[in-house]
Parts: sequence; C-alpha cells; structure tokens
Amino acid sequence: MMKQRAPSGRKKPPVPLPSGTDSSVLIKYRLTIEYDGTGYRGWQIQENARTVQGTLLAAARELFGGPVEIQGSGRTDAGVHALGQAAHLVASRRMPPDRLRQGLNDLLPSGICILRAEETDPHFHARRDAVSRSYLYILSRERTAFGKRYVWWIRDRLDTRVMQSAARVFEGFHDFSSFADRRMDGKTSSRVKVESVEFQEQGDLILFRVRGSHFLWKMVRRIVGTLVEVGRGKLSEADLKRMLEERSDLPARLTAPPSGLFLEEVLYAGERSTREGEPSPPLPVTLGAIPRGTRGRSRRAPGKPR
Repeated sequence: MMKQRAPSGRKKPPVPLPSGTDSSVLIKYRLTIEYDGTGYRGWQIQENARTVQGTLLAAARELFGGPVEIQGSGRTDAGVHALGQAAHLVASRRMPPDRLRQGLNDLLPSGICILRAEETDPHFHARRDAVSRSYLYILSRERTAFGKRYVWWIRDRLDTRVMQSAARVFEGFHDFSSFADRRMDGKTSSRVKVESVEFQEQGDLILFRVRGSHFLWKMVRRIVGTLVEVGRGKLSEADLKRMLEERSDLPARLTAPPSGLFLEEVLYAGERSTREGEPSPPLPVTLGAIPRGTRGRSRRAPGKPR
C-alpha cells in the first residue's frame, strides 16, 4: 500500500498552473468513469491511437475551452473495460460537479460515461493516493453473440471448486514477476499484496474477483489464464506456487484475452467498497439466463398442436 502523507496544521499552497493558463490556481475534480474498452488502445494516451484518456481529454478541453489535465488511477490494456475507473481532472476554472458530469457525458461517445464528479483536494492524485484496486474477470461456459466483448468463452468443462482452492495461492504478499509483462518498467517492484480472491458462479458465467494494493501489467489476465488451466486439469495448485517462487514463462503463454476483464473499483484512504454483495456486473444482456440443458432445443409455440 502507498504511504499516506501525515496531516499538517498548515494550509498547503495552491497547485501551480500549467503553462498556457492565466489563472493563479487550479481546480481539481475527482471523476469515476465506466467504459467499454472495445475499440480503444487502452487507457493511456498514445500518438495516432484512439484511447480512453485521449478521448476524455478532448471532451474536457472542449467543455472548459482551454488546457486541462486528466490522470487515471492506472492503465488498462486495449480491450479492457472499467466499471469504476478513478481519475483526477485539473482545470483553471470552477464548474459545478453536476454540470461537469453532464457536460462531459454530452461530449463523450456512448462507450464512455462519467458516473460521478466531485471537487477534491488540490493535492489529490488518482494514481498515487489509491490504496486498493479490484478487478473482475468474466468467463462464460456458453457461447454468446451479444456478450462476447465482455467474456472469455471457454468450451472445456472447468472444475471451479479446484480453481477456487488454487486461487487462494495468490493471496498475500508475493513476487508476481512470472505474471508480469517483461516490458514493464524496470523500476517497478514485482512484489504485490493481493488482499482477496473470489469465485462466483451465475448460470453459465464464472466471475473471478481479485483485490489488491496494485497490479502489474497483464498480471490479472495471466492469473486467470493459469487458473483456467487448473480448471481444465492441466496445471495444479503446486504448479502455481512454483510460479510464484521461481521465474516462469508459462503464464505469458496462458494470458487470458482482454475482453473479460473489468477494472471494477478504486479505493482511497478511509473508503469502503460499494460493490460488495452486488450479484452481477452491468452487462448489456443477461448472460446465462437460459439453463444450459435447454439451449439448442426446439420449443413448441403455445397452443399449437404437436
């Protein structure tokens, strides 16, 4: 977890303005954002690529009529979604939070939505101040046309009881270098505290939730990929333990696709989860509502003779 600054009795000076602005102080807002990552090259702004951060910046600049800054709590890869990404927005003038939220939503494409906006402390930083993050991964045991961008369809039968037992191996403070992309910044520590892992079955869906202090590049998708192999009977709990103890290239070859991954929630000091107990993610259709045994059967129209 990140160390929190000790409170001081003195009022902190205002944040300096970026070049190109005329005001003497900046106003900072905290945003909670949901987005469909399909069609975006991830969160972080990139040259000649459509990204979530870049799309938000363009909308905010138009709304404020000048320079702004937007920083997220963390990056998501291409195709990864968010139910509760946190970000801070810095502008040179004040705007009522409800007007800010509505104004941005009016300018944003339908796949990105500002859920909440609030004015915050000028020293709040969405990434550095976050103390906990949770991710949700959705597996589907049945093919789906409407939900395919939000799940990983697994054709094989999975032993979820064995998967749930093996997932507990990841809880605690471990070196996750086997599960991180090798292109990760060399200054970033590969040691991560995973607070909890959880499996939940809903019809044909398997929901995997993981909460931790932070996560490395592709770490969650590689954890899911190895757990699926455990469910298929091709890896054991002991194999996962060895991957945490010794560097292994196997998780990289088992990386789960981005479609099923959601950044679910970001928490800051003193906050508690608002998503605990939620029965399911807000998917565009109810997946798994038709029992598996009835799929593919012809159904007689009511009142018609056989």
